[in-house]
Amino acid sequence: MATTPSPETPVESQDEHTPTFDELGLGAAVLKVLKDVGYETPSAIQAQTIPLLLGGRDVLGVAQTGTGKTAAFALPILDQLDQTQKTPQALVLAPTRELALQVCEAFEKYATHMRGVRVLPVYGGQGYGTQLSALRRGVDIVVGTPGRVMDHLEKGTLDLSELRFLVLDEADEMLKMGFAEDVDTILADTPAEKQTALFSATMPAQIRRISQKHLRDPEQITVATRTTTSANITQRYLMVGYPQKVDALTRILEVENFDGMIVFVRTKSETETLAEKLRARGYTAAAISGDVAQAQRERTVDQLKSGKLDILVATDVAARGLDVERITHVVNYDIPVDTESYVHRIGRTGRAGRKGDAISFVTPRERRLLGAIEKATRQPLTEMRIPTAEDVNVTRLSRFDDAITAALSDREKISEFRDIIAHYVEHHDVIDTDVAAALAIVAQGGTPLLLPPDPPRRERAQRERNDSDRGDRADRGERRPRGGAQLSPYRIEVGRRQRVEPRQIVGALANEGGLRRDDFGRIDIRPDFSIVELPADLPSGTLERLADTRISGQLIELKADPRPFRATGGPRRRGDRGGDRERRPRFDSGDERPPRKPRR
Repeated sequence: MATTPSPETPVESQDEHTPTFDELGLGAAVLKVLKDVGYETPSAIQAQTIPLLLGGRDVLGVAQTGTGKTAAFALPILDQLDQTQKTPQALVLAPTRELALQVCEAFEKYATHMRGVRVLPVYGGQGYGTQLSALRRGVDIVVGTPGRVMDHLEKGTLDLSELRFLVLDEADEMLKMGFAEDVDTILADTPAEKQTALFSATMPAQIRRISQKHLRDPEQITVATRTTTSANITQRYLMVGYPQKVDALTRILEVENFDGMIVFVRTKSETETLAEKLRARGYTAAAISGDVAQAQRERTVDQLKSGKLDILVATDVAARGLDVERITHVVNYDIPVDTESYVHRIGRTGRAGRKGDAISFVTPRERRLLGAIEKATRQPLTEMRIPTAEDVNVTRLSRFDDAITAALSDREKISEFRDIIAHYVEHHDVIDTDVAAALAIVAQGGTPLLLPPDPPRRERAQRERNDSDRGDRADRGERRPRGGAQLSPYRIEVGRRQRVEPRQIVGALANEGGLRRDDFGRIDIRPDFSIVELPADLPSGTLERLADTRISGQLIELKADPRPFRATGGPRRRGDRGGDRERRPRFDSGDERPPRKPRR
């Protein structure tokens, strides 16, 4: 019988002794994948929740999005799977298809070293065929939205009779979206002897009632994240594809007036890899992670303090407790997965009343993390653009001018070299300005002072990206010629039902496929799919990458469309032939399904 939750266990922050994943009781296969992905220490909610779930307790977790709760329930579920069971062992309910897919991907990542683990996402808008085939073959973990799970239960295609684990993720969001009845029905159809974990950002009365009805003596864990950021820190973000990150960081280093900088990455292996790339570009950079010995860490920090080192590439754990007055900039090369880590990272700058800058790189698939950070900190981040070659050249010329001005102040050396230059001019019959230019070439070495102009296509793409929030030509469906190149129609499996917009399509395809904005022609968004004009000569490698791209969490399955392009001629009105029919508000989340008939 369900009971009232036991007194909550508040978690203000991680204790002085932060436990390791080894100390939480997880098995070898799960620990191995955690080591592979570079997770060093559990977050607050993970440290509190994992031992309870491994011990068989029900859990009521109060935690914001971005606190690491997916791993908090996924890891112990994977650790306790019975490889001999044929029917689903775990069901995770999520409010939206996007979150369901993210949770599903997390399970698959954590199960890398476990043989035969089968995870299935089920959500509205996806065809039943794929889901039915997978359910017939057998799955271990089902991650789905309430509406589609209810559909399968009503059709008899989802067997929950032997369910061992049930998770309600972001329960308050599910209730806000009108899924209270579905959630209650699903819970009632599951075995009484199961382990349940409910996670919610808030604890309204309705969530309390669900927990009292369906959870057995749950332990309540409340994660009070530190979500305040210093007003002295300017917070910006840059939308950038993963392959462009190094180039973007290099250009930012060129134009930003920084003294010392910490660049945060997600894994230990990436620290040295990125530090080496920065050193190859002429920057004094070093890496520290949890594997670096304390003596070496202290030497590196001393170099940063003294100015012998300008850039430190670090993981969260390695930078814990770091306080260096020179740090003017923090760059989240990999945006953190929880808001507490974000606050901790950017807190390395802007200390003691000083000004600081924080820049976060966000890939298209990480928009949700950006939104979680803005929501938790109650502070919007300002979007910035990748500096252009012109921006870099303006900065380089300014620094070159400053170097000349500084050299002119040393009158003794100027007098000495003036005589040398006069001697050269007299004996080689050249003007002194040409000699000065030649000396500048000698001083510059093999590296050119100025970058060549960006290719015209890149400049146009950058200009269009800056204008995207104001609505550019792509949003209006206008065609951009591509230097005379032929464009062909391609079909992608996302449309108005997924609430997709032209800018999302352009952004996703450009980042994943390396396309420029002017590679796109017209975009026709239809109810269940969209037609996009792209270059007819797309390489096979680009087509393969784009076929695996997701927009709004859904695989687009890009393929050539043989039919001629049909312009929509503007948005359809409701009731037009072939147009969208009005849907009930509760399905606006993307979990579309027809309303059920009343039960008799």
